[in-house]
Amino acid sequence: MTTQTPLGATPPAAPTSAPRQADHRARPSSFPRVNGQVHIGGQPLQRLAARVGSTPFYALDRTCLHQHVAGLRARLPAGVLLHYAMKANPMPALVGLMAGWVDGIDVASAGELQVALDAGAAPAHISFAGPGKREAELRQAVAAGVLLNIESEREVPLLAAAQQQLGLPARVAVRVNPPFELKGSGMRMGGGGRPFGVDAERVPALLAEIGRQGLAFEGFHLYAGSQNLNAAALVEAQRACFDLALTLAASAPAPVRSLNVGGGWGVPYFPGEQPLDEAAVIAGLANLAQRAATELPGAALVVELGRYLVAEAGIYVARVLDRKVSRGQVFLVTDGGLHQHLAASGNFGQVFRRNYPVALARDAAAGEALETVSVVGPLCTPLDRLADSVDLPPAQPGDLVVVFQSGAYGASASPQDFLGHPHCAQVLV
Repeated sequence: MTTQTPLGATPPAAPTSAPRQADHRARPSSFPRVNGQVHIGGQPLQRLAARVGSTPFYALDRTCLHQHVAGLRARLPAGVLLHYAMKANPMPALVGLMAGWVDGIDVASAGELQVALDAGAAPAHISFAGPGKREAELRQAVAAGVLLNIESEREVPLLAAAQQQLGLPARVAVRVNPPFELKGSGMRMGGGGRPFGVDAERVPALLAEIGRQGLAFEGFHLYAGSQNLNAAALVEAQRACFDLALTLAASAPAPVRSLNVGGGWGVPYFPGEQPLDEAAVIAGLANLAQRAATELPGAALVVELGRYLVAEAGIYVARVLDRKVSRGQVFLVTDGGLHQHLAASGNFGQVFRRNYPVALARDAAAGEALETVSVVGPLCTPLDRLADSVDLPPAQPGDLVVVFQSGAYGASASPQDFLGHPHCAQVLV
């Protein structure tokens, strides 16, 4: 598969005024402070806030995004394709950029499929996964010509009917629930009983039925877990996925053309976490690509990443509404909160609540000492907390609070209608 043509515009060049780290990751230090102000996209955050017109909002730095995606694609071995899992951030403008920068887009609903198609992604390079696809969604996928990841025996006759009615091939891969899990994952997607995929021991029978129904079989999809910073665990899981797919291929009704070994590459959010050893994971993929050339000839390996591509290029910005002192504790009450950034509040899968990187958009004034504060939102629940006991310069109403590492699982993964507060804006800069 070849890379899609970028949509409309040439990717922006890196600005000379905002140095990036050597590995092109967009960590907090990649948003430079100039004259005491956080900058993004070459402009101070206060100016961007005025341009957006309201707070809170999410902002993504397109230069950070492009440098990271292009750099990763250049480092991946030949024969390994990079897909963007748009559930991490389905912002249409972002999907439009990604469609021109990666080898494929992975969607998880008919709604996401429509966004990807509207953004210009080629149907041949779109895959559709999800454990509970409606019959209408299966039909839409066949009509669009995208690759459908089968996650249940129920889907096979429905796809066969859609194929016959539409006179179009139903392109399918089988999502396999492996008999192992990805150790150290934030969320485990394989091993044991799972709603995702078909248990590996039942796949041979499913493959036989796919052949009998005449569906256009193309390969396998395996995803053992997400948000993992352990390179050795990722390498082992990818190897195990490859070996399992190789065994199952013997029962396939057609040669394997695509093997999606999932993603799960994590990003550091919390104190003490170290970045993923990307080079080690890529070395493991290089070994699998060499094996695929002889053991699965003609098959492309696919790496499906969402969070790893976009999380560190985004920030969430809220404005301080009030500064309250309660029994010696300082609370900065902002206009943003868990309804717009559920993950940063600790209510999106964290077992023990920990703070995302948080800062004021301005430096401390001369003579100001840092103070310990908690940053909370406007909601009537104690869960509405963006940062707990962090050291910041003394803040006043009107100051901007920045939550870093916010490019993934932000607005779309948050209950924005909760308590009726306004939705937040999202911008690319």
